[in-house]
Amino acid sequence: MDASTYTLTTAPPPLEEYLALRQLSGLTPKRAEQAGPALANSWAWRTVQTQSGQTVAMGRVVGDGGWYFLVADMATLPEHQKKGLGRAVLSALLDEISDRAPAGAYVTLMADLPGQRLYEQLGFKRPTNGSISMHRRIG
Repeated sequence: MDASTYTLTTAPPPLEEYLALRQLSGLTPKRAEQAGPALANSWAWRTVQTQSGQTVAMGRVVGDGGWYFLVADMATLPEHQKKGLGRAVLSALLDEISDRAPAGAYVTLMADLPGQRLYEQLGFKRPTNGSISMHRRIG
């Protein structure tokens, strides 16, 4: 990530930028009533902004502060991809977990195909104990 072009921050993006970044980067679009609590209640945030203040990449951690931590909302606008922004966001989030969480913290994420290589490079592994990802959507 070029520090003369981008700034990494610990603040969540504004609501409108969060919604746009999710949609434009290919994540499932969300509504404002879903996004508001996500912005307010996350354990940690990292956003990348341009010099003009536009949020172009983000990621967050949802967690209990003890030992469960979920990396979510990893997204970069297409025109800013392949510049190390996702790596900078995820590395900073993992560093914060390492610094603030007790030893033995369990960090998980849902690895969509485009991000799998990055996640593996930063130490994430596929379960070898027969575990699979499962989910249930409400409503």
